[in-house]
Amino acid sequence: MAQPQNTENPDLSEPQTEAEPLDLAAALEQANAAFEVERSEMRDRLMRALADLENTRKRGEKDRREAAIYGGSKLARDLIPVYDNLSRALSVINDDTRDQAQGLVEGVELTLRELLNVLAKHGVERVSPQAGDMFDPHLHEAMFEAPMPGTRAGQIIQVVSDGFRMHEQLLRPAQVGVSSTPG
Repeated sequence: MAQPQNTENPDLSEPQTEAEPLDLAAALEQANAAFEVERSEMRDRLMRALADLENTRKRGEKDRREAAIYGGSKLARDLIPVYDNLSRALSVINDDTRDQAQGLVEGVELTLRELLNVLAKHGVERVSPQAGDMFDPHLHEAMFEAPMPGTRAGQIIQVVSDGFRMHEQLLRPAQVGVSSTPG
């Protein structure tokens, strides 16, 4: 009796030999190896994407913190000339002027004090060197250099204007005169 032939799948109609199961096992092994390589590549890509995401998150958090801390530095820089002008106004007041315009002088002093309080509230502090301090290029700007008896080279001999810094960032260096007297 003749066996009916399957025309849809010619592989099923032929008798199986011993080589075909080995080919099937080899094909499965090859497909499994390909899947393992692809899985490994996908895992590597996923881990890199997660690391990039974490780095972006950390960078964003750092930028947000710095913006909160230093975001007002432009405004603070713009207010420093106001401090300079109020200080200059107070430095030219003599006793006669103080007696004649006591209310005006007190108003200017209060305004200057309030300005310093507001700046301090936002992390801005004055850099106020004194004559005799050593020059620090990180905090001071040398406006001139002159020999001064009784001083050493590098000592501050005159303060032209105060400096300011916000947290650790220098907004404006203190402007000073420095002694050039050799030691």
